[in-house]
Amino acid sequence: MTSEGFAANKANEQAIIQHFSGLRQELASIWTKIGELDMEKNEHVLVLNAISELESSRKCFRLIGGVLVERTVGEVLPAVTRNKDGLQQVIAKLTEQMEGKKKELTEFQNKYNIRLKGEDVPEQQAAASSKAPQGVLA
Repeated sequence: MTSEGFAANKANEQAIIQHFSGLRQELASIWTKIGELDMEKNEHVLVLNAISELESSRKCFRLIGGVLVERTVGEVLPAVTRNKDGLQQVIAKLTEQMEGKKKELTEFQNKYNIRLKGEDVPEQQAAASSKAPQGVLA
């Protein structure tokens, strides 16, 4: 192999590794965002549980864009419900995106035979288990 061919092969290998790392980072980013939104949705559920049984004319306070505003329970309850429903929809879409990215990552990993550290090759696992002693007196 010539030095130009070796350099081109090395550059191609680096590009593959960079793309794989980018896919893993995107997957981690989506996972983090889903976690954040799920926590926010749970906070909305707690608020809904706390104020749902109150009188609709009772005053309550709501934080909107960093400003605390005074409203009534009757005004806040539908808004918080809409926000919770919107968060559920966004979480569902992100979950679909994450599944697509997982599939893309797996296909890319199989296409280029990428193995992570600590991950055994399936053929090696099968060969190791077949060479293991079979009797009681090994």
